[in-house]
Amino acid sequence: MRTTILPGLLACATVLTAVQQVSAQQAKVPFDGMDLTWINGQNRQKNFPLQLADKNGETILTGTVLLDGYFNYNFARPKDNTQTISASMGRSNEFQVNQASIGIESNYKNIIGRLWLQTGSMTHIVQEADGSVTRGRNTGTGNLKFIREAAGGYHFNVKYGLNIEMGIFMSYIGLESYVLQENWSYQRSMVCDFTPFYFQGARAQFFPSKKFKTELWLLNGWQSYNSWSKNIGLGNSNYYRPSENVQIVANFYYGNDTHVAGATSLSKVHRFHHDNSFVARYFKNAASKGISQAAFSINNHYGFQTGDGVKAKDNYMAGTSIAHRVWFNRNKMALTLRGDYVTNPGGYLAFTPAAPSVQPNDYDKAIASGKNLKMGQFTATWDIMPNDFFTLRFEYAHRNSNVPYFAGPGGTTSQTGFTSDPVDPAWVPDLRKSENRVIVSVNFRL
Repeated sequence: MRTTILPGLLACATVLTAVQQVSAQQAKVPFDGMDLTWINGQNRQKNFPLQLADKNGETILTGTVLLDGYFNYNFARPKDNTQTISASMGRSNEFQVNQASIGIESNYKNIIGRLWLQTGSMTHIVQEADGSVTRGRNTGTGNLKFIREAAGGYHFNVKYGLNIEMGIFMSYIGLESYVLQENWSYQRSMVCDFTPFYFQGARAQFFPSKKFKTELWLLNGWQSYNSWSKNIGLGNSNYYRPSENVQIVANFYYGNDTHVAGATSLSKVHRFHHDNSFVARYFKNAASKGISQAAFSINNHYGFQTGDGVKAKDNYMAGTSIAHRVWFNRNKMALTLRGDYVTNPGGYLAFTPAAPSVQPNDYDKAIASGKNLKMGQFTATWDIMPNDFFTLRFEYAHRNSNVPYFAGPGGTTSQTGFTSDPVDPAWVPDLRKSENRVIVSVNFRL
């Protein structure tokens, strides 16, 4: 969902890298001359107007402003207006500011610096799910959740570039971005929505050739500010672009990220995750008023947990997302059709459709946790993009599952729909096997 060259600008790949800030006499530029703005999970901006340069014309700072809002109409009309089973949006039948973000980046004279600040409803959904902050003291999400990305490092002129950085980064796992405007659809595929959006740690990015990048990551844990155990997580990301029309990615993660309730020792459960993707553009005619581009993407995920009594055959996640996108009228409009499927026996990555605190004791905990989940999703997305800085998006989303998993009219909070009211012992969350929604979103970005 999110591998980057410098992910403060992009969540999956970027054309603005530390290498590009070094003079042409000193640096070889990876992916030089490639137009990568069409890729799923990639910022489509070609120009960055908020730049400050020195007297020699070398960029000192690049600023970015982002505002994303939506109206998510759920046909079930849950009484609590809670949108469940989504990290892309958390409310239904309401207007919401999903993400507001400002940031600056500097790659001046090989020094890498980046600070992105954020707020909005998506921040609450993603950051507040970090259970690692309950381990020990002097910890919490309050001091970090408004930082989308913050990192410092240095670029070395080795081969086509070597970057060493430390801080908070957008996740390298998955094809689709944390920034929804960069994706071909507003509701992320479930294989990407189930996987991390940020890491805290250090990374080394190495470009041995013009067309290949590999990264090594040392991480506190799986979408966590802190660590779950005594061990540091390990990650690896690999990008190969034989031309600007093809992108092949393979990513890996290994760590200890499961807290065993009541255990006297730290986690001995090992988590492994792998994703790979293939994205190809097979038609391009930028001047056409008809079809101006056409491309498709395939993103596959597989992961499992094992150890300390946990068996991989009962605790794994597997899924695929396939999307096809056609651009029209000089890339000012686009239609995307996407289908995805995910299964998660054990439910260790699945969303919980209702808060455990409001579920009665006789409620089926297996269903509540998404255990043995098999879920499919289809989206159709129409984008209107008059320029690089504005997107008006209309989307239809249908989802179904083998167990009751989506919010029905009765909602998933309480019998009244309010968290401030006591829960009737006889009340159970209203869960259904299918869901239909229409989403309208507006995105502004400079």
